[in-house]
Amino acid sequence: MNYKSEDIPWGEVGYATYKRTYARPTKEGSEEWEQTVDRVVEACNKQLGCDFNTYDQREIKKMMMSLKGTVAGRFLWQLGTKTVDKLGLPSLQNCAFTVVDEPIRPFTWAFEMLMLGSGVGYNIQREHVYQLPKVRRKVKIENINDNGADFIVPDSREGWTELLKRVLEASFITGEGFTYATHLIRPAGSKIKGFGGTASGSRDLIWGMQEINSILNNRSNKRLQPIDCLDVMNIIGKIVVAGNVRRSAQIALGDHDDLEYLRAKRWDLGGIPNWRAMSNNSVVCDDVDQLPDEFWEGYKGNGEPYGLINLESSRRMGRTGEEQYPDPDVMGYNPCAEQSLAPYETCCLAEIYLPNIESEKELKKVARYLYRINKHSLAIKCAVKETEEIVHKHMRMGIGVTGYLQATEEQRSWLESCYIYLREYDRTYSRDAGYPASIKLTTVKPSGTLSLLAGVTPGAHPGYSEHYIRRIRMSADSELVNVCRNNGFGVEYVRNFDGTDDHSTVVVSFPCKFPKGTMFAGDMSAVDQLEVIKRLQAEWSDNSVSVTVYYRREELDVIKAWLRENYVNVKSVSFLLHNDHGFDQAPLEEIDKKTYNKMKKQCTPITSIKDIKMEDIEIDDCASGACPVR
Repeated sequence: MNYKSEDIPWGEVGYATYKRTYARPTKEGSEEWEQTVDRVVEACNKQLGCDFNTYDQREIKKMMMSLKGTVAGRFLWQLGTKTVDKLGLPSLQNCAFTVVDEPIRPFTWAFEMLMLGSGVGYNIQREHVYQLPKVRRKVKIENINDNGADFIVPDSREGWTELLKRVLEASFITGEGFTYATHLIRPAGSKIKGFGGTASGSRDLIWGMQEINSILNNRSNKRLQPIDCLDVMNIIGKIVVAGNVRRSAQIALGDHDDLEYLRAKRWDLGGIPNWRAMSNNSVVCDDVDQLPDEFWEGYKGNGEPYGLINLESSRRMGRTGEEQYPDPDVMGYNPCAEQSLAPYETCCLAEIYLPNIESEKELKKVARYLYRINKHSLAIKCAVKETEEIVHKHMRMGIGVTGYLQATEEQRSWLESCYIYLREYDRTYSRDAGYPASIKLTTVKPSGTLSLLAGVTPGAHPGYSEHYIRRIRMSADSELVNVCRNNGFGVEYVRNFDGTDDHSTVVVSFPCKFPKGTMFAGDMSAVDQLEVIKRLQAEWSDNSVSVTVYYRREELDVIKAWLRENYVNVKSVSFLLHNDHGFDQAPLEEIDKKTYNKMKKQCTPITSIKDIKMEDIEIDDCASGACPVR
């Protein structure tokens, strides 16, 4: 079947989002959607060994072209490339997690995974951080661009990671400073083949190593505190954002009673370093009655509200009450907190567009194909031994649904039987293929970028409002920025929390609206949204349900009451003020119909981009209004 562009049910910013994020460069410019789908389908057999027959391949292509289901964004970007042949498993993994209980490996592993485009979560509870040895003494780490330097940094991800390793070893192991040179690193603006994007040069790497060295020196002869580990991870993220990946999705998990950690993002207090915007922060808490008053300060608009992570329920059950599917190795989550993970574990995702599914039978077929692709991707090799071992043991995946509150009640009612079908299918397929059964199969993620393709409500979230501005971040030197500007869309530099401009990244503002019948945040109370989490945790997700609950200040008491009654079966939850949240250039902004119509008249929809090279790619599944990477 030959597909035409009008056959694809793009959302209002779907095509532009696709071209920005997933269309690989070609000799003519960049891929169109059918070319991307063909590349993915072919790679499922050639690279993943799925062994799909001709009928299967045709059905998978039909599924993706009609936006009924898609593989994860990482798969859309990477499958069929030499990067997968070279890197294997890490090149396709969305989610990663580690525990900071050692002085070197958690940081270098996170650095490498972030540079590969995975979101990284990390647990910095005191019980883990206090296992680190004391910082031996103050050391001097100096950058000198001279061949006589102690270490000449190679122009590679491995070279950058090795430099970080040496900085950490100087403070924790050798107690000796050193010099390093960065003249081999390609200059800023150079194109990066393979993974795509442009090089940042050495400036931000040098800056980051100086800041990390300073933090460690300030703890000379002492142990690091969780706040220090947060800063080191955030600085790592800042370095990564300056490079070709253009994003750094992180989540930090700290103690619920660590006051210094709870104040880490109190922007209202002043003096908070910009790099702390690099992570979403949550607290580990099994009993909400233990939360101190300081925790709730962020919910009043004083800084940012921290999320809640219930590790006890995450380890105890799959779906609500299903204790026959325990997950005992779990110690944390990925950045949007839909995937519980063990230390050094990664996992993959997929997406089902529930409003576009026409029958329960079709839902099961779509889920089955996405399952098989994910299963085989989890079985490929990984150069990182500890990661390969835990991934091959758990075979953890997250087949998600999006557009839940835009779907009909009949469509939502199909999910429970589909989950039961998937569990049985996994038992049979794993046995026949010689794989371990998957410890987890399903999820609900915020679904930022992928939901934009079809223009459906993200994950299990209500529509933000009927009319709204959707802001999308792009590399400032991407040719797509000029297309947006020429078509009349608003373009401006990203503003840092201190008011300065980040000239490496811009935000483009798109006027959008949801169709009639959509449930909107303004029509749902915070408790209504929490009840959606409760239902999906019971009927569909054996991982977690990642929903950022929009709330108003006057709802705090009823939120607390709901949590006291239901938290035993909640795995993760986060909150965001619907308005007056204090975030400049927020991903979503409510506007009225008049403003929407005015903005629409000023711009021309982007429906075709054929003559520019799309090489500055931002893989940005986590950076949605639902899971704001701040």
